[in-house]
Amino acid sequence: MLKPSKRSINLPQAATRKLSKFADAAKKAGKKVYHLNIGQPDVDSPEQVLQALTKYDQKYIPYTASQGNLSYREKLLKYYRKHNIDITAEEILVTASGSEALFFALSVACDLDDEIIVPEPFYTNYSTIAGIAGVNIIPVTAKFEESFALPPIESFSEKITDKTKAILICNPSNPTGYVYSEKELLELKELCIKHNLFLISDEVYREFNYSETEIISALNISGMEDRTIVVDSVSKRYNTCGLRIGAFITRNQDVITSTLKYAQARLSPPTLGQFVAEEAIETPDSYFDEVTEKFIGRRDLLVERINNIPGAKCNKPEGAFYLLAKLPVDNAENFCKWLLTDFDDNQETIMFAPAEGFYKTPGLGVNEVRIAYVLNRKDLNRAMDILEKALATYPGKE
Repeated sequence: MLKPSKRSINLPQAATRKLSKFADAAKKAGKKVYHLNIGQPDVDSPEQVLQALTKYDQKYIPYTASQGNLSYREKLLKYYRKHNIDITAEEILVTASGSEALFFALSVACDLDDEIIVPEPFYTNYSTIAGIAGVNIIPVTAKFEESFALPPIESFSEKITDKTKAILICNPSNPTGYVYSEKELLELKELCIKHNLFLISDEVYREFNYSETEIISALNISGMEDRTIVVDSVSKRYNTCGLRIGAFITRNQDVITSTLKYAQARLSPPTLGQFVAEEAIETPDSYFDEVTEKFIGRRDLLVERINNIPGAKCNKPEGAFYLLAKLPVDNAENFCKWLLTDFDDNQETIMFAPAEGFYKTPGLGVNEVRIAYVLNRKDLNRAMDILEKALATYPGKE
C-alpha cells in the first residue's frame, strides 16, 4: 500500500480537535458534551451579518480578484481607521481565513528550512501551518508564573541564527489571553531592526481587550513599515468563523507583490464571505460593548471557580477568550480523554484542549489545559461543577 509523504505524517494534530472522535462517541452514547476546547462562542453574530445572507441577488457566484474585492478592501479602511491604523487598499490582500494569511506570511518571509521565533505557548495550528510552509518554529518560553508576559528579550537574541527570518506574536494571545505592552512591542522592534527580521503579528482578537493596556497594532510601530506583516480575520470579531475571510496586511510592496502570486494560485478568496464581511463593517460599537461585557463575566466566573478547586490554578487573562489552567493531574491529555470516554455526571461531561500541543518545547504543558470561555455563564458553571467532581475521582491525580 502506498504511504503518504513523511512531511504529512510528521505534521502535528491540532490540540483543539485531536480528541474530537472521543467527543463524537460520547455524544453518540447519549452524553452531553460542554465544548470548551475550541473558540466558537455562543454569542449571536451582528444583525448586519445575518441580514447580508439574504441580500445576495446575483444569478451566479463568480471568482473575485485574487487580492480580494476592491469594494471590500476599501471598506476595510474604515474599520482600520477606527483603530487608528492608517493603510491603503493596496496594502491589503483578502485571504481565505487568517490561517491562509499566516501561511502566506511564513511563505513570503522565509525560505524552506528557515526559522521563526515564537513565544510559547502559542496557537496550536502555528506548528501545522509552519510545517506546511517548510518553516521551523523556535520557541521562547513565557512563564505561567508571570502571566505569560513576553519573555526577556535576551531569550530571543539567544535563539537568533543566520536562518532566523521573523518573530511571530499573537496579540491578544491565544491561548493565554495576554496583551503585549508598548514597552514589550518596542523591545521587539529594536530586535527586529538589529537582526533584520520581519515581525508577524496575529491580531485576530483585537476587539477582545479587558485590561487597561491599550492593544497596539504592529502596523503602528514607527520604523517598522517595511518589516511588519499583520494577520487578521473576521472569524472572532463578528463570530463568523464559517465565513473564512481573513486579511494579510503590509506596507512592504515587494512583499505584497510576492504574496499575490500565492493568492493567484488559489484564484480568489470566498465570494460570499467577502460579500457578508463587507456588510459586517457597519456593525455598531454597541455590539462589541455587549460582547465584551459577556466575556468579562465569563472570564471572571472561570478564574474564580478554577482557583477554588484544590490543586488547580489559572491566571486572569487580559484579552481574547481563553485561559490556560494547571490541573492536579499527571497528564492533561489523558485526563481530557478520560473525561470523554470514562466519566460523566448525570450523562454530562466536558471537553478541553490539552495544553501540551500549544508548546514546542518537550515536556511543557503536560498538566495544563486551554479552556475557551465561549459558553454562557450557566453552562460554564455547570462545566466547572463537572470538572470539580471529575478531579475528585480521576485515578491519575498528580
